Amino acid sequence: MCCPMFRVWPLLLLGGLLGPGVRHVSGIDIYTPKEVEAVNGTNVKLKCTFSTSHPVSIQSVIVSWNFKPLDSGLDESVFYYQEIPYPPQSGRFKGHAVWSGDILRQDVSITLHEVPPTFNGTYICQVRNRPDVHGSNGEIVLKVVNKVSLSEIGILAAAVGGACGVIMILLCIFVGVRSCKRKHMSTDIEMQPEERVLKDPTVCSPEEAVHLLVKTKKDSVSSDDEASEPSSGDDEEEDEEEEDDDDDDDDEDDDDDDDDDDVADD
Repeated sequence: MCCPMFRVWPLLLLGGLLGPGVRHVSGIDIYTPKEVEAVNGTNVKLKCTFSTSHPVSIQSVIVSWNFKPLDSGLDESVFYYQEIPYPPQSGRFKGHAVWSGDILRQDVSITLHEVPPTFNGTYICQVRNRPDVHGSNGEIVLKVVNKVSLSEIGILAAAVGGACGVIMILLCIFVGVRSCKRKHMSTDIEMQPEERVLKDPTVCSPEEAVHLLVKTKKDSVSSDDEASEPSSGDDEEEDEEEEDDDDDDDDEDDDDDDDDDDVADD
């Protein structure tokens, strides 16, 4: 019983001596997308964020971006940040890499301007927040293409948009056909009274109306002639009666003159 305890005491003593010198180091987590696609000649943002258990300050964070091309295993420096950003002064990324992050928001992203096909490769995001200096790095595979390839979301959006467009076209066709039918029906309703008037037997055509008008004028002229003939006979009789009356008056005047002469003789 004593021997095992005798062996344990040296181990406990050694642990007590080494314990104060051991410093617990926590890891830092980095988050990046696995793959990013960009069109040749456009700008692309390489997103990189991190989380740490220690307070974050501008002085405590160190960021480095490296590039591993497809045709070579050698890494190239893309961007470096320590209190202030340090863009590359030489190499293929000179004038292309720009700082787009915010240290206090735990964002260490960069933007590449006017990416050419030579930017195809893997981009490595490394962040250290002292005393958090251990942790895995974030990696992004950049693909520079000539045309944008449709993703699943893009294909779905195109399908939904196409279906909506077809529905709108069918709806417009339906509304147009319906409005044409209504106009046609209203035109038929307006034409029906005119057809009835033309089909009425009491209404004559324009040619018949002219013929009837001429015939009516002829009848009126003949009736006027007939009416004028009796009136002329009556006028002659009246003239004869007036002449007779004048003769009678003349005879009476002659008789009066004879009487006057007889009285004078007496």
